[in-house]
Amino acid sequence: MVENELLTIGAFAARARLSAKALRLYDRLGLLAPAHVDEASGYRYYRADQAERARLVALLRQLDMPLARIAEVVEAADGDHAERLLATYWADVEARVAGQRTLAGYLRGRLSGRSSEMYGKFEIETVDVPARVVITETRHTLADELPAWIGASLGRLEAASRECGGVTAPPFVVYHSEVSMESDGPAEACVPVADEAAARSWADARGWAWETQVRVDPAQRLACTRITKAQVAHPQILAAFEAVEEWIAAQGLEQAGPCREVYFADWDAAGAEDPVCDIAFPVRLR
Repeated sequence: MVENELLTIGAFAARARLSAKALRLYDRLGLLAPAHVDEASGYRYYRADQAERARLVALLRQLDMPLARIAEVVEAADGDHAERLLATYWADVEARVAGQRTLAGYLRGRLSGRSSEMYGKFEIETVDVPARVVITETRHTLADELPAWIGASLGRLEAASRECGGVTAPPFVVYHSEVSMESDGPAEACVPVADEAAARSWADARGWAWETQVRVDPAQRLACTRITKAQVAHPQILAAFEAVEEWIAAQGLEQAGPCREVYFADWDAAGAEDPVCDIAFPVRLR
């Protein structure tokens, strides 16, 4: 059969081993348009050589690949490029599934009543911190974008600190409201600096860039626990937050402000089991 021969949708569906309904859907989604549509009858006709693309679209949809990424794969100029696109997508899927597997294990522990076992792994103490001038950047962000934003934001602020007398204490991130896949905070990245006047001049020069500001973080007592680089990952970090919250209640204290993560170590140089971060809550007596 000649490859550019036009086939009715029924004949083409049989050739591609798909249903006519699926072919109409692919057309509507912009993934596989008929070679010709009769203006009078509306009948769709396909070339025989479109069958391979139709089968490829069907297989990619079985991988739950988003439509835009399916289009990139089937439109790829060569097979190597298409293979790289698929490999990148599948690596993303495996990373997401690995995270979901860890989250499922964490939730099983909570649902089975083993939360106390998880919380007992954390050593919690209180520390008093003085008032500090901080330069900050605030962002509404969901959990999947949070790690990248924290790294970029603290990097920008630490670079800016050179104009503000230098860094005086470890940088930290304050969560003014929950950050999850459904809630976008906001989160506030903070870098303590030495020179308040220079910091305010810097902020005035920046205007509203990065949603920056200068403020004084008040003197306060923090209930905190130290975690490793591996434990910073979601959902392990949730157990640390909840352990501190449970400890606060057990000690007859109450939360006096939004929780925070204090990053005191070189993230890039740290290994998975190296301590890098304190999970902290401002507290006061009831």
